[in-house]
Amino acid sequence: MQAAILIFNPSAGKGDPVADLVAIREVLEPQINLDIRPTHEVSPSQLVREVIERGTEMIIVSGGDGTISGAAEAVIGTGIPFGIIPRGTVNAFAKALGISTVIKEACQTILTGVPRKVDVALCNNKPMIVLSAIGFEAETIKETDKKAKKLFGTLAFVGTGIKQLANLDTFTVYIETEKETLNLSASAVTIANAAAPTSILAHGPAGVIIDDGLLDVTIVAPANRQNALFAAYHLLRSGFTGSATNRDDIQHLRARNVRVRTEPQKKVALDGDMNGTTPLEIKCIPGGLTILVPSVSG
Repeated sequence: MQAAILIFNPSAGKGDPVADLVAIREVLEPQINLDIRPTHEVSPSQLVREVIERGTEMIIVSGGDGTISGAAEAVIGTGIPFGIIPRGTVNAFAKALGISTVIKEACQTILTGVPRKVDVALCNNKPMIVLSAIGFEAETIKETDKKAKKLFGTLAFVGTGIKQLANLDTFTVYIETEKETLNLSASAVTIANAAAPTSILAHGPAGVIIDDGLLDVTIVAPANRQNALFAAYHLLRSGFTGSATNRDDIQHLRARNVRVRTEPQKKVALDGDMNGTTPLEIKCIPGGLTILVPSVSG
């Protein structure tokens, strides 16, 4: 029987962690010998590093984007199959890969799915699986109450975002890639490795591709609150239709490496959690993770 480590975050999402773990074990344990490691006092990256040193056939992570990102840090470049059971508030990484947010279906993907090499990035030397956000989105994440996230999930972010529009902040951003340098006024800058359609501010280029070896940069600079609402609507539509935006107040580009500096310094959200301030240096690692995803026939 195949063996695997299950990194389990009991604090993730809105569900009952005991019931969630029972459901996971029901599906997986008949076919996989699970070694369950909860993230109570030890970080996901430390747990994964320990099991890699002892040798492991597979790593399974159950939690939100932050838990998956932390666990991914030790797996980058190893080729070890990485299974995901999403139980977070947003689950953007799983959605970008077509992995179900229904626990038993996600477990079935681990049993019957196929390995897919996907990109990962390092943001100031920390793993980035989804995106880094500066400005509007980062402020929304910072101001969203943890209790509200537990109660309302993604809707909690929407409610906070609407409030944040009343105090729309503009800053100067300097962006440097291997091809170009930009100096702009902006309200939001998003650098994405992966993004679900609902990752609204990440879809300037549209169709964020998770294995193209490139980062997708979207810069939003609305003149006022009304324009901000229109810009958000266009970006949401781009995420669902795959058509790039065509607005003067939305700039976008793709690059392998991105440096970002702002005046003044701005807070940064990395994979859904607050994580320091600008400046940022983000480097894409093509094919850095091997994720178990649904097979085409499945």
